[in-house]
Amino acid sequence: MNPHSDQPISFTSLLKSLWQHRNLIITMTKRDVAGRYRGSVLGLFWSFLNPVFMLLVYTFVFSVVFNARWGVSEDETSTQFAVVLFAGLVVHSFFAEVLSKAPGLVLGSTNYVKKVVFPLEILPAIALGSAIFHTAISLLVLQFAYIAFTGIPPWTILLSPIVFFPLAVLSLGVAWMLAALGVYLRDIGQFIGVIITVLLFLSPIFFPIDRLPEEYQVLILLNPLTFIIEQAREVLIWGRLPDWKGLAVYTFFSTIFAWLGYAWFQKTRKGFADVL
Repeated sequence: MNPHSDQPISFTSLLKSLWQHRNLIITMTKRDVAGRYRGSVLGLFWSFLNPVFMLLVYTFVFSVVFNARWGVSEDETSTQFAVVLFAGLVVHSFFAEVLSKAPGLVLGSTNYVKKVVFPLEILPAIALGSAIFHTAISLLVLQFAYIAFTGIPPWTILLSPIVFFPLAVLSLGVAWMLAALGVYLRDIGQFIGVIITVLLFLSPIFFPIDRLPEEYQVLILLNPLTFIIEQAREVLIWGRLPDWKGLAVYTFFSTIFAWLGYAWFQKTRKGFADVL
């Protein structure tokens, strides 16, 4: 395969590439996850401890320091507020992990670009797989906390993969776009940190949307994480069915964006070897 030749950009080629290289994606995702904790004493157990520590810190800060409440009921406890908050953080952390890795995916894989024939388009899928793993662990921690603070979780938690799916598709498209941009514009990696912080504070994570004046609510609603955070709480915390129509629309536009990101990556990849 000539690295300077044009690559297929159709939606069919996108699906075909992911399917054909599924075993390689799974293998490299496992390597990526294991590599993060390589050399540490506790190893992979850190993937469980990190969200536990994060939940404990937020529970202390909001239950002891701020004595915060979400306002869903009069008998709401501050620990329940921490669980609601943590559900939003899980969604943000999922997107942030993919976003933060994306600009350096190709930059950190120079050998794959220059020396061997490698399906570079699967690099974002590997980053996504790693984020899915860590999110699954965080959701497990969230359910333990729900049991400890509230009781038996609602059956609707089984629908959480459906809620996260459109965000995963969107994340993949963003990763393809940023991975290509990161090769030609190295400042992207620095700028992404600012974007992640902005998304955190412009998401309904620390507060419900209706607490804001109406003129500012539009800023929160424009955030692509807002809808998924709200739907994640519906199935994980409140025990209600998600907005199926909203999820369908979100999935449709996420799929289009993913395809555009893939097409951009494939169109620009022929210059990677010259730049790196």
